[in-house]
Amino acid sequence: MSTVTAIFTPSELAARFVSARQRTLALCEPLTAEDMMVQSTAEASPAKWHLAHTAWFFESFVLTEFLPSYRLYNQDYPWLFNSYYRSFAAFPEKRLRSSFSRPGLDNILRYRGYVDAAMSELLERNPETEALKRIELGVNHEEQHQELLLTDILHAFFTNPLRPAYRDKKTETEMAEVEDSHFPKSKDRERDHPWARELGFLEFEGGLRKAGHDGEGFCFDNEQPRHRVWLEPFALATRLVTCGEFAAFIADGGYNRPELWLSAGWDTVTANGWRAPLYWTESEGGWSLFTLHGEQPLKLMEDCPVSHVSFFEADAYARWAGHRLATEFEWEAAAEEQPVAGNLLDSGRLCPAPAPTEELLQNEDTAELAENPAKQVESPTQLFGDCWEWTASAYLGYPGFKPLAGSLGEYNGKFMSGQMVLRGGSCVTPTAHIRASYRNFFAPETRWQFSGIRLAR
Repeated sequence: MSTVTAIFTPSELAARFVSARQRTLALCEPLTAEDMMVQSTAEASPAKWHLAHTAWFFESFVLTEFLPSYRLYNQDYPWLFNSYYRSFAAFPEKRLRSSFSRPGLDNILRYRGYVDAAMSELLERNPETEALKRIELGVNHEEQHQELLLTDILHAFFTNPLRPAYRDKKTETEMAEVEDSHFPKSKDRERDHPWARELGFLEFEGGLRKAGHDGEGFCFDNEQPRHRVWLEPFALATRLVTCGEFAAFIADGGYNRPELWLSAGWDTVTANGWRAPLYWTESEGGWSLFTLHGEQPLKLMEDCPVSHVSFFEADAYARWAGHRLATEFEWEAAAEEQPVAGNLLDSGRLCPAPAPTEELLQNEDTAELAENPAKQVESPTQLFGDCWEWTASAYLGYPGFKPLAGSLGEYNGKFMSGQMVLRGGSCVTPTAHIRASYRNFFAPETRWQFSGIRLAR
């Protein structure tokens, strides 16, 4: 939750609230009621649970505290749809969420409508600043669950023997038109962006820098306080590692070479029988990748960023390539002055995309770049969107970090052990949700997120 004054007026915040709530429902439109019950891994949650939990958050941390006339929709929901706030209420074991056949989907949707109506009433009453902060936190919480909803349904559909696509063919055609407008094709119609394969490095001076949220607008508590860090001179790759490049790592026996892996990483590889990133399947025709648009052959995805790799895989690939992963502070120093723009949820693509150069994005005439693919760029591309980028930094509190008081203090702080930091957002992160100081975090073996690799040296 933000520790600074909310910057939205009640009317502006109401509009953002409504937009976020509508988007969550829109993301569920392609799903059947049966789809929304599936929980295919203990890390994930059913879509129906996401719908209920995001309503629970507003009910539990906003309405019951700031709207005196509010009455709970159901006396069991405060514990049933609690996620991990132990000081708030007991809660069921996470891996059992798919067993919640009751309440039914219709009831959950009525619950959301009940909460939304109460929120509208609260916002019309010119609520106090603390209430506005809680609402803003709730909107950002909902946006997090929009991303989780999509990553969870991707895993659910991958485990389904039919391998269904999240988007129908008509929508895929529409998205192809979006792709062509955002990522123009070169003269070589067989491959998008042949220059995306040219990997370069941009040098940064280092020195004494500041890291953390600068105090303007919303941030989570784990982004503060802003503090000084010392950086040695470093370089970041101009783009993310591609599927084609990672395929070369596989072909070179990367998953069979213990010298490339951290000890815990090698143990994880051998225990789970990993041979490739999650959602990669090998057949006589070669590798294919499962996406929200269904199964895609690797040959059509070679220039797209590799995704759904663990920290262990990212680290092993970097070692194989003769480089390393960036620290979170190196990444933030490179991204801090860059605009938040890229292949995020708002683009509608729902899949990592090949990396255009900044000149391509700014120049309508792409012929020069097509003829000169190695042309240098002034800043790294794909800093925001496409894939969350694993960093070499453990998830820890900044110097002077203080979690929020009460149950909301459990939002981030209690997970500061055994996790690694990721930066930059993904193709399913809402644009309004991400910023340079944003710190995502997962256990190093996590693969079901849109997580990728940027090299550093």
